[in-house]
Amino acid sequence: MKAIKAVNLGVLFLIELGALVAASYWGFTRDVAAPLAWLLGLGSPAVLIVLWALFGSQKASYKTRGAVRVGFELLWFGAGVVALFAAGAVGWAVALAAVCALSKTLAVVWRQ
Repeated sequence: MKAIKAVNLGVLFLIELGALVAASYWGFTRDVAAPLAWLLGLGSPAVLIVLWALFGSQKASYKTRGAVRVGFELLWFGAGVVALFAAGAVGWAVALAAVCALSKTLAVVWRQ
């Protein structure tokens, strides 16, 4: 069981990265001028990184707990899912949502 819990911690990290990649992918795939696409492609994950540093990380300046934490994570990971939908990658969006739901549910059950 210890190994499965360790794998889930790795999956949790990978879905965090997945949300950042999804936001970047959305920005770079917009049909806009190149400088704006670069701004969106680099800026959208930067915003998510700042939000995670402030509210989501283990060393966050403003720790969130309970229902506030659940709401924050729904919005944060949901942003990655919505970004993939908006970029037209519906299959990837569904996959990210499913993996997030399963992994986060296991994390709650296992108190990770």
